[in-house]
Amino acid sequence: MKKDISIPGETLQLYEKLIVTNKKVERKGATMPYTSCKGHMFSFLSKDGSVNLRLPAEDLQAFIKKYKTTQSFQNGVVMKEYAVVPRALLKKTAELKKYFDVSYKYVQSLKPK
Repeated sequence: MKKDISIPGETLQLYEKLIVTNKKVERKGATMPYTSCKGHMFSFLSKDGSVNLRLPAEDLQAFIKKYKTTQSFQNGVVMKEYAVVPRALLKKTAELKKYFDVSYKYVQSLKPK
């Protein structure tokens, strides 16, 4: 696996630990680690060290409310379907796996790019 030295090592390790919970998913990206399916990105680790998940609208709002987090904001733009994973939740792989799987299932339902 490629490592980006600008991303905190522990964050990258936790993100990779999450990814390997789903055998169908592999990490991509050298400078911005991410996952995708059928041409749709569904998770990524931003340069500021935050993990972001793509979720369907109803799950997105519930996730934001439950974990008191926000939508992702990258390069001056709100990423409408993405939520920032709180650091405390990133450390709870088993709990976060449920949302990672929802994210994966969601992009599987989208038309391939």
